[in-house]
Amino acid sequence: MMIGRKHILQLGVLAAVCIAAFLVYRSLGRYTFDEVADAAQAIPLDRLGAALIFVAASYLCLTGFDTLAVRYVKRPLVWRQAALASFCALSIGHNVGMAALSSGAVRYRFYSRWGLTGGEIAKVIGFCGITVGLGLSSLAAIVLLLDLGPDTDLFGIGQETRVAAGLACFAGPVAYLLVCVFRIPVRFRKWRLDPPSPGLAIAQIGIGTLNFACVAAAIHQLMAVFGDISYFEVAGAYVTANVASLISHVPGGLGVLEATMLGILPGAKIIGALVAFRVLYFFVPLMIGLPTFLASEAYYRRRPDSFSKHSMG
Repeated sequence: MMIGRKHILQLGVLAAVCIAAFLVYRSLGRYTFDEVADAAQAIPLDRLGAALIFVAASYLCLTGFDTLAVRYVKRPLVWRQAALASFCALSIGHNVGMAALSSGAVRYRFYSRWGLTGGEIAKVIGFCGITVGLGLSSLAAIVLLLDLGPDTDLFGIGQETRVAAGLACFAGPVAYLLVCVFRIPVRFRKWRLDPPSPGLAIAQIGIGTLNFACVAAAIHQLMAVFGDISYFEVAGAYVTANVASLISHVPGGLGVLEATMLGILPGAKIIGALVAFRVLYFFVPLMIGLPTFLASEAYYRRRPDSFSKHSMG
């Protein structure tokens, strides 16, 4: 049974890698060279550079997801290990879709070698998924509740509706904190999830929110070239688009992200910004993460003991 499960997971990793490589080809094929070139030329280099910095900051935040998660399961690895597992898993998972499975399979390859059990790895994946939800909910609450002035009509909704929606988004992180403070275990069928410490939960909310704030900032840097658009409009639209992408499970939110953003923030010119964002946030990390993962597989197959020797130091 264990051998069969191991082979299934290995096949899952191989499938994720193949799909990721195919998506690079297929997704770039959606745009002609002239379209991509025109979109890139329309955005100044300083804006592209600023967007790339925010993209890098987002992926740095994502390494914090895994760092907190391994602390939660009481297997505190060194940061470089959590960063390697996180970046390889998410640079592939963001493009493949079904992140819990695709990035989860890559995480399994790393963490199983570092001595984590299957149950602990499942908790790591679940912890990271909860951090995603907390971050999205918290950023949405901030955008909706932040007082932007009496003349602000964010997304065409009234102030009362905006406040009510913001409070609803804020309720999720608050409820999570209360569960952690009072140590209330969460049960689902045969699963039992013990909440993290309040300090770890606060760190989850903080790093999750900062991650999505950085992503929204990257998009804003690119969109602001084409018109007077505020960061809060972009952040709110991105949260909505991200939720739609997660629900759809379309690889990389391909088409869903663009359609949702264009529906909320209409204007043909911003498609150039979205193309540039997709290249910076999805394809550039994938071009780095995929070879890094393959290289790590080859390296550690030749040195199977090197993971265990350095896993805790």
